[in-house]
Amino acid sequence: MTEPPRPPESGDEPTTPLSGSPGQPGYPPPGGYPPPGGYPPPGGYPPPGGYGAPGGYPPGGYGAPPAGYANNEDKTWALIAHFGGAAGMLIGGGVLGWIAPLVAMIARGNQSPTARAHAVAALNFQLLWSIIALAGWILSCIGIGILVGFAAMIIGIVFGIIAGVKANEGQLYRYPMTVSMVK
Repeated sequence: MTEPPRPPESGDEPTTPLSGSPGQPGYPPPGGYPPPGGYPPPGGYPPPGGYGAPGGYPPGGYGAPPAGYANNEDKTWALIAHFGGAAGMLIGGGVLGWIAPLVAMIARGNQSPTARAHAVAALNFQLLWSIIALAGWILSCIGIGILVGFAAMIIGIVFGIIAGVKANEGQLYRYPMTVSMVK
C-alpha cells in the first residue's frame, strides 16, 4: 500500500522518493509493464489462423450464445416464446399466454429448428393452461371456478419463467403437465 499524496506546501514530504512513481527515475519500468493475461496474443491481431483456431482465441467469448443456439437471434426468439408466454398469462388473466409462443413460432420457426422447438414447447404448454384458465373463469359463476382460473394462471406464469431461465442457459425445457397439440 502506498502513502497518500501530500500537498507540496506541507513541508512534510518523505525524505526518500518512492521508486517507480511518476516523475522519478525508473518509471515506468524498463520495457514497460507487461499486459495482463498474456495479451496481445503471440503473432498479433487476429491470431494466426483466425479466431477459434488452435493457438488463437477460444471459440465463443463475450456475448456468444450458449451451446445449443446457432446465433443470438435464436436465443432471443426462444426467450420471447417462454417469457412472453408467462407475461401473456399474467396480463391476459391466464388466457393469453399462447400469443407470444405463436408469434415466435410464426416469425422464426421456419428458419431455425432450435427456435421452433422452444416455441412449440411453450405453445403447447400455454395453450393447455390457457384453456384450463378460460374454463375456470367461465366456471367462476358457481364459485369454485375462480380457484381453477387463478391456479392455471399461476402455473402458466411459474413454469414459463422456469422455462425461460433454462432457455437462457441453452437448454430446451420439458414442461410438466402438458400435451402435444402443436407439432
